[in-house]
Amino acid sequence: MPVVVYTDPAWVIGPDGTVDARRADIEREVYGTDIQVRFGPRRDGAYDVSGAAFLDAVRGADAVAIYRAQITEEVADALTPGCRVVARQGVGTDNLNAGLLERHGIFGFNVPDYCVDEVSSHTVAMLLALERGLTTQDGLVKQGRWSIHGGGVPRRTGDLSVGIVGFGRIGRATSRKLQPLYRRVLAFDPYVHDDLMRGYGVEGRPSLAELFSDADAVVLHAPLDDSTRHLVNHESLRPLRRGALLVNTARGGLVQPEAVLEGLRSGRLGGYGSDVFTPENPCDHPVNKEILTLPNTVVTAHRAFLSDASERSQRLRVAEEIRRVLLGGRPPLFGRLA
Repeated sequence: MPVVVYTDPAWVIGPDGTVDARRADIEREVYGTDIQVRFGPRRDGAYDVSGAAFLDAVRGADAVAIYRAQITEEVADALTPGCRVVARQGVGTDNLNAGLLERHGIFGFNVPDYCVDEVSSHTVAMLLALERGLTTQDGLVKQGRWSIHGGGVPRRTGDLSVGIVGFGRIGRATSRKLQPLYRRVLAFDPYVHDDLMRGYGVEGRPSLAELFSDADAVVLHAPLDDSTRHLVNHESLRPLRRGALLVNTARGGLVQPEAVLEGLRSGRLGGYGSDVFTPENPCDHPVNKEILTLPNTVVTAHRAFLSDASERSQRLRVAEEIRRVLLGGRPPLFGRLA
């Protein structure tokens, strides 16, 4: 019987913090009695996604589904020659290493569009929370410090421009949700023609610098690769309008934490919202941890993708594609990368 190993799925963890295989109801529905499901090792209350125990868990698997785990040379070697497909349970592909999998003769795929509505809504929510000072006001009122002007006087968004970095599926959905709120919506994406942006009612900008110089707020929806790592840094922030807001619901590696911290302290950035950090928990990084202490920040725990519907859709589609490869002998139908 083929075996699929889910290395680090959050959805299988029960209230007591341990793996509860009964939660794999969607997977059992798709795989039936044809495919066996296993889960990655855990240590000290968290998944162990590297080292000997992890390699032993994936070695011999016919398929692997990863969440935050990284496909490295060492992992690819452990998967060879039996593994036929690796699924990334999410949109991002920076940890999938599709090129490496392809060289080992293994299919790799993601689920690129299961949470477009959720991430775009989360982005707008974070941006509006910063614009309106919601978290600051919430904290003050709950502390008994009633003050209409506490946290400053908000801007009128209808007079402002907002820029989107990355105009793929999520960037386009976000643009539609921002248009009723801001005077102009701008976008920068070197892989999307200005004609398409205009079709969405969005003004294209030919460079990141020009977008930053024209925007009062910026949201990040770019993928993470070698060309976009630390896209937001000390140098790129210089053209940004003073007091502009920045929201990142894409990948933590897009921003240089030191540049964000300096921008917040100097007033170059008027506020920062982020759902993503590198490493995952911002408290594990000294600069990100310091960013959390500033009053003009809004953060969440990498959950912009999350809803009951999106989680079910992602799990269902991953299982269906794995079954397609293992039992049908066919390549993945959706999100195929390698």
